[in-house]
Amino acid sequence: MWNKFTKNDKGFTGLEAAIVLVAFVVVAAVFSYVMLGAGFYTTQKSQEVVHTGVTQASSSVELSGDVVAQDANGNDVIDAVTLCLQLTSGGSSVDMGKTLIVLSAPDVAPTELKLGAAADADEFAITKKYNADADNIIDKSEKFDVKVDLAAAGATIGANDQFQLEVKPPQGASYTIHRRAPPSISAVMVLV
Repeated sequence: MWNKFTKNDKGFTGLEAAIVLVAFVVVAAVFSYVMLGAGFYTTQKSQEVVHTGVTQASSSVELSGDVVAQDANGNDVIDAVTLCLQLTSGGSSVDMGKTLIVLSAPDVAPTELKLGAAADADEFAITKKYNADADNIIDKSEKFDVKVDLAAAGATIGANDQFQLEVKPPQGASYTIHRRAPPSISAVMVLV
C-alpha cells in the first residue's frame, strides 16, 4: 500500500520523450521547408538562365534567297549588294532600326552600318518589304530586302575579292554572310 505513495517517474519520462519528439519533428519540418524553398528558388533561376541562353544563342535572322551584287557605275567593282532577310523558324521579331550590319573586306576595316537612307557611308537601307506592315520590324512571315552600299562604305570589291557581311540583331546571335566576287564583274550578279 505504501507503494502507491512512492515516487513513480514512468509517466513523466514518457511525457518528456513526447516533447522531445515533437521538437525534433518541428525542427525537421522547418528545415525541410527552408531547403525546399531554396531548391525551388534555385530551379527557377536556372530555368531563367537556360531560357535567356537559348534566346541569346539562337540566330534571329537568316538569308532568304540569293545575294545580288550590282556594278551600277560600270567600273568593274561591286558597288552594292542586296540581300533578303527573314526570321529563323521560331525566332522572335527583329527590329532593323537596332540591327547593325558589319562590313569586312580586304581593303576595309570592319565597319558598322546602321539603318538609314543609305546616303551615308555608315548606313544600309531597306529597299522592299514582303508581307510586312509599316514598321521596320521583321515579324513572322515577313521578308525585307536590304541594300548595302559597298562603295559608300569605302569598300572596293573587284573580281575574285572576298567580303563579309555580319548581321547583328539587338538580341540573338549574329548571322554571317561570306561571299566572293565572280571573276568577271557585270551590271547585276548573283553571288554564291
